[in-house]
Amino acid sequence: MTVHLPLIALLAVLGYFGLKLTRVPAWLLLVLLLGGFYLADTRLAPVIDSGTRSGVEVVNGTDK
Repeated sequence: MTVHLPLIALLAVLGYFGLKLTRVPAWLLLVLLLGGFYLADTRLAPVIDSGTRSGVEVVNGTDK
């Protein structure tokens, strides 16, 4: 079974649970999200991308 979920929906759900359940301050959540966007423009972006893709393959059961 393959799940197609827009990134913004995933971020919204994680943000909701982060703020409501674990009582993470809103400024910390904002810093982490912005840090992720800034990190995407560095040399680590291909490593993060391949790690994310392999993680999705494991979760979906489509790994080789």
